[in-house]
Amino acid sequence: MFDKLVKEMEFNRFGWIAIILLVVGCLGGLTVGMGALQSTFALIVILIPTMLTLSFLLSVAPMKWIATSTIVTVGIDLLFFGYYLAA
Repeated sequence: MFDKLVKEMEFNRFGWIAIILLVVGCLGGLTVGMGALQSTFALIVILIPTMLTLSFLLSVAPMKWIATSTIVTVGIDLLFFGYYLAA
């Protein structure tokens, strides 16, 4: 199923790049703004995967790498976002 998604993403590469850029960039910024500025560890854990995903987008990396890093980045961001909402 993941391979089918990656093939579809490869066919519609530029549309997916715009969507991923918007989601990853905004979610990362919101998560940092919610409270990661007070914790160096949280800031590092959020920024490294976010910047890695954005770097993959800029370098026109294979869509499999981009999709995997996007899933990991959004998962980490949502985990921290939920933590900061509850705190």
